[in-house]
Amino acid sequence: MRKIAILSSLLSICFVIAVQAQTTAPKPDPALQKLHAWVGHWTFEGESKPGPLGPGGKDSGEYDGKMILGGFAFQGRWTDKGPARETRGLEIYGYDPVNKNYPFSIYMDDGGIFSGAMSVSGNTYTLPGKLSAAGKVFDARLIITNAADGMSLTLKGEVSADGKTWSTFTEAKYTKVPPAAKK
Repeated sequence: MRKIAILSSLLSICFVIAVQAQTTAPKPDPALQKLHAWVGHWTFEGESKPGPLGPGGKDSGEYDGKMILGGFAFQGRWTDKGPARETRGLEIYGYDPVNKNYPFSIYMDDGGIFSGAMSVSGNTYTLPGKLSAAGKVFDARLIITNAADGMSLTLKGEVSADGKTWSTFTEAKYTKVPPAAKK
C-alpha cells in the first residue's frame, strides 16, 4: 500500500510538472512594437526657448533606447547639454491594453518629473502629461514625429501654466547613429 501511495505521489508531481512546462510564457502586446522605433543610439540638436522652464539657447545631446523586461517596457536614457547646464534623464514606457495607450514616466537629474499616457497615430507620438519642474507643476506635451526611414525624428515640447495657453519650450532633431565607442 505504501508503494502505491509513493508511486501515486510521484505520478502527480510528474503530471504537475508536465502541465507547467506546457504553459506558455506571456508575450508582449504587439502594440509595443511601436516603441521599437526608438531603440538604438541617437544624437540630437535643438533649441530651448526662454520661458518658465529656464533660459533659451542651443542644446545637444545623446539618447539611448532599448526594450526591457522581456519586451514589456521601453527604457530611454539621455544627456542634454543645454544653455544652463547638462541634464540627464531616464524614461520608462509601457503599454496599457485596456486604455490602449502607453503610460510613461520621465525622471530628470534636476528633480523634474514628466508623466502621462502617450498615444500613437501613424508615425506621430503624442505625450500629454504633467511636468513638475522649477518648483511648479505644468501641463506639458511632447510631439514626436518619426521619419519614414526610421533614422531620424523631430521633437517639439510645449508647456502651459493654465492648460489653455501653450508655448513651445523646446524643438530638436534626432538622428540615429552607431553607438559611441566605450572609453
